[in-house]
Amino acid sequence: MGSADWWELAGKCQKNCYACQEICLSKVRGEIFEDDKPSEHCGVFGISAADNGLQISQYIYWGLMALQHRGQEAAGLSVVNGSNKIYTYKNNGLVPQVFTPEILQKQWGNVGIGHVRYGTAGSRSVKNAQPYHFENNHMQFSMSFNGNIANYPTLRKEMEGKGRVFLTNCDTEIIANLIATTAMSSGDWIETLKIITKSLDGSYSLLILTPEGDIYALRDPMGFKPLVYGTLPGDQSINVVSSETCAIDALGGKVINDVQPGEIIRLNPDGHAKSEGCVNQGNERRALCMFEFIYFARPDSVIDKISVYNVREKLGRNLADCCPVPSKDAVIVPVPDSGRSAAMGFAKESGIPFNEGLIKNRYVWRTFITPGKQMRTTMVRQKLNPVSSIVKNKDVVLIDDSIVRGTTMTQIVRLLKTAGALSVHVRISSPPVRFPCFMGIDFPTREELIVGSKEQNHVENYVESVRKDIGADTLGYQTLEGLIDAIGLPSNKVCLACLNGDYPLRCNPLENYLCAALKTGRY
Repeated sequence: MGSADWWELAGKCQKNCYACQEICLSKVRGEIFEDDKPSEHCGVFGISAADNGLQISQYIYWGLMALQHRGQEAAGLSVVNGSNKIYTYKNNGLVPQVFTPEILQKQWGNVGIGHVRYGTAGSRSVKNAQPYHFENNHMQFSMSFNGNIANYPTLRKEMEGKGRVFLTNCDTEIIANLIATTAMSSGDWIETLKIITKSLDGSYSLLILTPEGDIYALRDPMGFKPLVYGTLPGDQSINVVSSETCAIDALGGKVINDVQPGEIIRLNPDGHAKSEGCVNQGNERRALCMFEFIYFARPDSVIDKISVYNVREKLGRNLADCCPVPSKDAVIVPVPDSGRSAAMGFAKESGIPFNEGLIKNRYVWRTFITPGKQMRTTMVRQKLNPVSSIVKNKDVVLIDDSIVRGTTMTQIVRLLKTAGALSVHVRISSPPVRFPCFMGIDFPTREELIVGSKEQNHVENYVESVRKDIGADTLGYQTLEGLIDAIGLPSNKVCLACLNGDYPLRCNPLENYLCAALKTGRY
């Protein structure tokens, strides 16, 4: 949308709130420039050791390092050590930047939780980092959260009407206040968590640390976000819970099971992990985020018993079947690292040779504000460089997981052609992203999505239009059927909202979407 459109939306905000005005003003000033990739918000990790002489801060560090791909902006941990007091440390930065040896040395405790966070421009205050520590004259606890509460504006308005004061614009503070309010009448952690699921509409994998040394792990009844628990080897009873299996693997542990949708797992300080039952949604609908398999999760992780790597390779095979590239002198080149697994599958199915024709500079990290087109172009060149000897005089089959805005893909196609590629055939392992996400992925508004905007403007053949925009010779997307086949779950077990606009929520997430944008930090 143009500046005038944002001004108009700001004036129409039903709550006439300052926050919505700020979102629109930031759009008008052109201060938001985000990477052309979907972005996960968080990763959570928890560990409980029966021996109160065991210091687990180093284990949390290792676990969060394995989950660094889920959030690169901030990291934190909370620990308890038998003193009925929770100690929390968090800061902006990557895990090794936040948790120096000097910091870890001070974090004593045998039970703790950790968090890595992704945030967008304007939401990078340390106060938004997690774990979120809540304390009043009634109770205290710390919480690590991955997800997105779609009915955030409604819940916040209700709580403010009851006198609650909020210090941040994040979902986590809403959940914490809801827990504290509910606990005053229930007096029991399990009952409290079961009650709050009736109010929360959205995605959440949640870890709660109590001063007594209990960790409660809760996954939302739809199962949007992954959550898994296991044990570590050795004589000690050490239980762990994590967003992904890769973190348990990194510590040499054994995965016991996924936390089931709606299930509450309690990790006791005496070394036991116990299921406290499931919150029943009353129907068979589940909504595991399909982008976990396409992009977010590490390929060596297993989600709900499904190998992420196998799904990505199958996506590549299915893509080769539905969008073949007829050429006698082609080479398959993945966009590193997101397109590699699918590219391997495409190569195996098509018989076209695979090669690393783009080299990634792993020391250039995520850039949240890149002011101006020239700077965005420069950042792409700093991150990726083509290997001329591989792509020169070749028909390049470029494989990636998704196209969101199209800005980065345009630059990559141009780089390959400058390096001597005869033609560039872009193949995308996900179907077109057409709608914004309200369940915890930083997808922009529909107007900012390259396909969504074209549909809004009634472009008849949006694939051909996108092809021209990015400068590719041909463009092919995965089919919805190919995606479902690769994941191996029925469509009513997977969230496809960003592909088909079918939001599996009780509320209407499109209502007052500027307020919804506020609470995800997109301002």
